[in-house]
Amino acid sequence: MAAQAILFKEKQRYTQFWLWAILLGVSGLLLAGFVYRVFLGSNMGNHTLSDIQLGLVVLLVGVGLPLFFFRMRLITKVLPGEVRVRFSPFQLKAVRIPLHLVRDFERLVYNPIGDYGGWGIRWSSKGKAYNMSGNEGVQLYFYNRKPILIGSQRSLELFEAIRKAKEMGPGKEV
Repeated sequence: MAAQAILFKEKQRYTQFWLWAILLGVSGLLLAGFVYRVFLGSNMGNHTLSDIQLGLVVLLVGVGLPLFFFRMRLITKVLPGEVRVRFSPFQLKAVRIPLHLVRDFERLVYNPIGDYGGWGIRWSSKGKAYNMSGNEGVQLYFYNRKPILIGSQRSLELFEAIRKAKEMGPGKEV
């Protein structure tokens, strides 16, 4: 069986400056507190945690949390007859959206916080959203369920690829 042609592929990561400033700021404060207490032997308030416990907190929150956010990504693929969306590491397999179930679709500018409550995999009265950063995407409207928004840094290319994939139907070659 021949592999299906990929009409569009995009991998997005969190690139918001404010998010990384908070994550790295917290990491820096934890690391500085760890060095101050363990290596310099200075007191910082009440010692409610042992040095080992503090080291584990620094490792989990100070290193693990930024690494976890760095590994997060939204992968969008458009193939003939379907769209695949995967929000890694939360979804092990991509969500497959057959385009024959899509009644209509549009490219739009939206308010991530106002419309969906933020970024990630979000549910609201407007439907479901897969978004990573920015405020542009393609909204898919279905015959029998609420819409799905796919956020994209290249929303025009995504829209055109979906249009082409819907016309082609499933399993066709380019």
